[in-house]
Amino acid sequence: MTRERPTILCLSSEFKGERFIQTCKQLGCSVLLITREKFKDRPWPHESLDGFFDMPSIIRQPDITYAVSYLARSHAIDRIVALDDYDIETVAALREHLRLPGMGESASRFYRDKLAMRMRARENGIPVPDFTPVFNYQQLSEFMQQVPPPWVLKPRLEAGSQGLRKIHHADEVWSLLEQLGDEQSFFHLEQFLPGALRIFHVDSIVWQDQIRFAIASSYGHPPMSVAQEGGIFSTRTLPPDDPIQPRLLEMNQRVLQAMGLQNGITHAEFILSGETLYFLEVAARVGGAHIAEMLEAATGFNLWEERARMEVALTRGEDYQPPAPRGDFAGAIICLARQEWPDTAAYDDAEIVWRLNKAYHAGLILRSGDPGRIADLIESYLGRFAEDFLTSVPLPEKGRT
Repeated sequence: MTRERPTILCLSSEFKGERFIQTCKQLGCSVLLITREKFKDRPWPHESLDGFFDMPSIIRQPDITYAVSYLARSHAIDRIVALDDYDIETVAALREHLRLPGMGESASRFYRDKLAMRMRARENGIPVPDFTPVFNYQQLSEFMQQVPPPWVLKPRLEAGSQGLRKIHHADEVWSLLEQLGDEQSFFHLEQFLPGALRIFHVDSIVWQDQIRFAIASSYGHPPMSVAQEGGIFSTRTLPPDDPIQPRLLEMNQRVLQAMGLQNGITHAEFILSGETLYFLEVAARVGGAHIAEMLEAATGFNLWEERARMEVALTRGEDYQPPAPRGDFAGAIICLARQEWPDTAAYDDAEIVWRLNKAYHAGLILRSGDPGRIADLIESYLGRFAEDFLTSVPLPEKGRT
């Protein structure tokens, strides 16, 4: 029986998803949020929340299961939603425990575990960089003999570029594995693809097993190099006449069919090495680094809001249709800044539609009907950002704790 005012419980290990919360509330839902104690004082949209709770960790078991089960005594929870990548497995386990609809633990593996998604992709004939699990040392040794370095040691359950290590010699691999100890099975070793690389992302809306919307974009510098070595992050939507676009959309469809997602938002990444397009990874979430805001500038709608509309439609047994995209082009440029509150007023081109308001960060989003204009502006801003703002700090530690 569908209740008139369904209750949606959100879990978020980071400060994100405000638009999702606000949209669910606007659509008549009761919205509860559990976040980490570290982020309890962030400007959450409390006016849209019917319950706000914080814990030292929201992924530690059995604590989170006890907490949500206790909450369920006084709240009839209809759906549980993960707002951050790190919460997907936890939310899947909670759905299983409370027997709620949505992606369960087995299905969530293909959107969190980098080893699982690579194995599934390879089983379905989708090109991936050569890789090996870090289980059996004989197989690992054979991989390093057969696949020339450099390699990348990747944590299976981290998000984005967290914890990646580029390695040039087998001795480095064995040394790192010794340091990791019992944690080493949570990593896999992968070929670092040679040559001039282009990295892309495709962001999709999936409803009833069908891709209802997908848009392809191209990163500037690879996110791994930006995260590991410092630099300026940039991305821009691709023009329809870019020859890589149909290849990206076709491979994205194959990936999502292989991984299996009935309803949700996905963010998939691909890499072009030489003439070969490879699948890198996919997440069942809205893309980070303000990609949602960039895509909103291009399309006219926000993926956080669409995800909320989908969750509410599923709860009420209603149909869902994504809005028609506007058809503009957009780009984003973001970096760590040496100033606490960097001043971007000198960047005054008419195409600028959004400015990042975050301490020690500088960022802009641009929109135009001309994709070439977006590409030219971002290219011209790279040097200016480097001179005006750019700094770097070590990548912060995150993880499964």
